[in-house]
Amino acid sequence: MYYEEHPFAQYIRILGKGKNGSRPLTEDEAYEAMKMILRKEVTGEQLGAFLMLERIKEETPPELAGFVRATRETLDVPADMPPIDLDWSSYAGKKRQLPWYLLTTLLLAENGIRIFMHGASGHTNGRIYTKNVLAEVGLKPCTNMQEVRASLEQNNFAYMDIEHLSPRLHEIIELRPWLGLRSPVHTLARMINPFSAPYVMQGIFHPGYRPVHQETAILLGEKNVAVVKGDGGEIERNPDMACLVQNVRNGEMIDEEWPAMFDKRHVRDDVMDTTRLRKVWNGSDDDEYAIAAVIGTAAIALRLLGRAHDMESAESLAREMWEQRSREKYGTAA
Repeated sequence: MYYEEHPFAQYIRILGKGKNGSRPLTEDEAYEAMKMILRKEVTGEQLGAFLMLERIKEETPPELAGFVRATRETLDVPADMPPIDLDWSSYAGKKRQLPWYLLTTLLLAENGIRIFMHGASGHTNGRIYTKNVLAEVGLKPCTNMQEVRASLEQNNFAYMDIEHLSPRLHEIIELRPWLGLRSPVHTLARMINPFSAPYVMQGIFHPGYRPVHQETAILLGEKNVAVVKGDGGEIERNPDMACLVQNVRNGEMIDEEWPAMFDKRHVRDDVMDTTRLRKVWNGSDDDEYAIAAVIGTAAIALRLLGRAHDMESAESLAREMWEQRSREKYGTAA
């Protein structure tokens, strides 16, 4: 019996034809393949094969650019949404230290920088995700664009989980326990920048992905991006270690290594008491690691945003923001 080949089969064949016959997808092929995936025009078997073939060879910048282009076309983003200054992805979760980066984004927001954060939650056991700690600082995750607008107008900050931003990408991320591995969607989600913010922060876990993010950003026409291997894979500078930030600045790839902020290393936080986020934010906990992580991460963002001309002045500005906040709101010095 003759069966007509499924239209998606060509993309699996390109990736899986063997050591000598396979090749990466072109950007246009990746775009068409992802459109079919997002429209659910593929079977479960095809999706699994495609994701794992990509995982084995590792996705290329043209493939990711095509995936991002296709994904952006599916996002329901109102044209009259308030403009976003900084797109911030949060997909890894934390397990060794609390998510101090959240306080960084709120500090920047208090200083007039409008931030949209998107992320995923619950896909890996034993990690704390942004969505689960927003209540500690008086915020809640947004589930629709009306809530995003209200949060941006009130707080200069909004968080939306990928579950609501792109339900189909969420479904694919949730396959991880069945596949046993991350897939290209974990990389893709960090890059979608749904509101076309002019500045983008992306966190990674595997160092080898930094140049992939840079090159993909250039293909997508994004001029100012900072790619950070932060603590746990989130965008958070570990103040105990040097931090390599690989940027796209005005369309050019530029690397900067930020030095450690302490001479000694701090111990892992085995308790992970999320109420400490609120205590550090309100000045009742002056933990030096936490405050340094907030200031150090804010410095990277300020450098990206062009608010400082070098690393030293960016860190000085970030510290000034934190100390001024402490004095004005709580009558204390950080």
